[in-house]
Amino acid sequence: MEYPCQVQTISAGTATLITPHIGETGERIIAYVDHVGRLEGKVLRSFSGGFAMSVNATAHKRDKLAAKITWIANRHELSLPEDRRHERIIPNRNITEIKMEDGRSYEVRILDLSLSGAAIEMDVRPAMGTLMWLGNMRGRVVRHFDEGIAIEFAILQTHDTLRDFIAQ
Repeated sequence: MEYPCQVQTISAGTATLITPHIGETGERIIAYVDHVGRLEGKVLRSFSGGFAMSVNATAHKRDKLAAKITWIANRHELSLPEDRRHERIIPNRNITEIKMEDGRSYEVRILDLSLSGAAIEMDVRPAMGTLMWLGNMRGRVVRHFDEGIAIEFAILQTHDTLRDFIAQ
């Protein structure tokens, strides 16, 4: 089940979420948080209007999360530039196929999508610069991360071209 939520507090080890659906202590939670990404953990305690959750992650992933949280907290005070060119969305249809230039294809999960690219969860790690297609959108691998790859589209997309992934 999916429910809307708002992060009240966050650290590399825990997060407090405000949400109309309050999970049970010990319940497994996956939360997609703007500017932070996917958090996985369990409900630690509930309170009126929300709950606190643990964040299960490797030491490396916790370090990256702590750095991201610090950047978010300080970016306005330090006049840091926004690190994303376009708003990220979580598509409703997130299981799809990636086609490689050599004809191979892989079933993947889209973690997030924007007008300029996508974060893709996949086991295979194509080399940086590898050409591929997500639907009819051509792009290249520009980054590797723990869960998969980031693709930058060759042509800036429009909301219309992303509609198949966004629509239910």
